[in-house]
Amino acid sequence: MIEGIPPGGRGALFIGGTWRPPSGGRYSPVVDPSTGLALGEAPVATVEDSRAAVDSAAENEERWARVPGHERARILRSGADRLAADRETMARLIASEVGKPITDARVEVDRAVGVYRLAAEEIRQLGGESFPADAYERPAGNEHRFLFTVRDPIGVVVAIGPFNFPLNLLSHKVAPALAAGNPVVVKPTSAAPFTALRLAEHLSAAGIPPGVLNVIVGPGDSVGDALVEHPATRLVSFTGSTSVGKRIAERAGRHAKRVILEMGGLDPLVVLEDAPLDVVVAATVRGTFGYSGQVCTASKRLLVHESIADAFGRALAERARSLRVGPALDEATEVGPVIDGASVARLERLVEEARGRSASVLAGGGRVSIGGGSFYAPTVLDHVPENALVVREEPFGPIAPILRFSAVDDAVRIANATPYGLQAAVYTKDLSRGLALAKRIRAGGVHLNDPTNLRWDALPFGGVRESGLGREGLRYAMQEMTEVKLISINYAGS
Repeated sequence: MIEGIPPGGRGALFIGGTWRPPSGGRYSPVVDPSTGLALGEAPVATVEDSRAAVDSAAENEERWARVPGHERARILRSGADRLAADRETMARLIASEVGKPITDARVEVDRAVGVYRLAAEEIRQLGGESFPADAYERPAGNEHRFLFTVRDPIGVVVAIGPFNFPLNLLSHKVAPALAAGNPVVVKPTSAAPFTALRLAEHLSAAGIPPGVLNVIVGPGDSVGDALVEHPATRLVSFTGSTSVGKRIAERAGRHAKRVILEMGGLDPLVVLEDAPLDVVVAATVRGTFGYSGQVCTASKRLLVHESIADAFGRALAERARSLRVGPALDEATEVGPVIDGASVARLERLVEEARGRSASVLAGGGRVSIGGGSFYAPTVLDHVPENALVVREEPFGPIAPILRFSAVDDAVRIANATPYGLQAAVYTKDLSRGLALAKRIRAGGVHLNDPTNLRWDALPFGGVRESGLGREGLRYAMQEMTEVKLISINYAGS
């Protein structure tokens, strides 16, 4: 039994500060993608459980909002300390539940620790503004008024997390919500419930009052919908697929609820003819094959100038073939499994479809047999046409498709040719040229001479078009999770 999984292998729901079984008595297996074996069983919440979790959060809304900011900061720092002390157990849980290589899982824990500490610091910056009332002609009497704004907690926040960063991306929702004075209902992915439940243990032990943090596990089409549509829910923060994000936005919009949506992407990495190949290839390996490509900001379309495409393809294929594919808990593993067998089958279909449209396979191109795990070889495709499905649908796997271009205008057109706009990268020695190109690419972030999958936890992060709504990043998420209130004071005659 992996440490961190409850005795007997069964998880419980966390509602109102107590651990309870799902009211329907149902559980579902949690499978290790590296082995295909069950780690334990996740509770399957009912709609009634979901409503109880939101009710509990709503009952404690005013209580948590009244807790002084310095006390909320102390609790968040204590939670960060507990996570840091539990680093290895948390990392092994992540590696076992979602197949992330253990070295990367440790980094995820470290980043999550930093997120709670950053959120504690940002509480001091969550203020309003003052205005010179006498600068406004109307309404009359402004020379005797003082005007200022404050930020009030928005209310119950629902945090819906993905499988690929089951701790850090969930923390990017939980930490700013708590820091801003909001109670939270967490719905982690059913693939990694134990990571989220252990996080709840740490935050509860750090001093989060009962009912302020609740954790529900279950399917989105019942549990998720119930959380979104509950009358007391005021904001939904979601990371996941665009199709599910659109559904959440539609349901939330019916009741004028705010959303923060981090959705899909087909992030382009543009390589101009003067780019240093050794630097670009190393960055592409990180950006495309890191965590088996299961990252929303992974470099999913490699737009390479035709004059260097042959050399780039050969060098990238050589690196891809040298990567060590293996189980997530193996310290030497560089590329672990994808999340499940269905993902392997989908990657196979995408590659075969691209080959049928004239793409050539320079490396990989098929599944890797390691025990009962879900492994797919790091794959490099060249001469990929623009209409191939692998560059029109988010593959979420270790596939590097090369699309060739001859003119910068073509690169811009291809980069902007999808409904998405999360992040992008441009490699060139000519920074003025790179900046000009960055301005033309429609994305929430563009990195010059760095891979697409960079993210600063304290800075704004999000996409445009069908990649998202709103922004994460601690200060920016906290602003989204608060309401601006204008207060006026008339001191005439006082």
